[in-house]
Amino acid sequence: MSKVNIKPLADRVLIEPMAAETKTASGIYIPETAKEKPQQGKVVAVGPGTKDDKITVKVGDTVLYGKYTGTELKLEGKDYLIMRESDIFAII
Repeated sequence: MSKVNIKPLADRVLIEPMAAETKTASGIYIPETAKEKPQQGKVVAVGPGTKDDKITVKVGDTVLYGKYTGTELKLEGKDYLIMRESDIFAII
């Protein structure tokens, strides 16, 4: 996991999405245009939380999140998502 120079504010979490599947269980290769957005990723940075709620995820956790949640951004050539902690469904 690489070190990034970004610190999310409040209850925001910076996530590096995992790579999308390139092959189905039966061995068929999926073209780039037909791949679905990944719904899991690694937590890279977390904010301090709010005064009412503390952050429960920590750097290095693998999490599940909604398909269309978060804001996509590109830092140092890598793709990341920044989202609220409440948009995360589970820690795997």
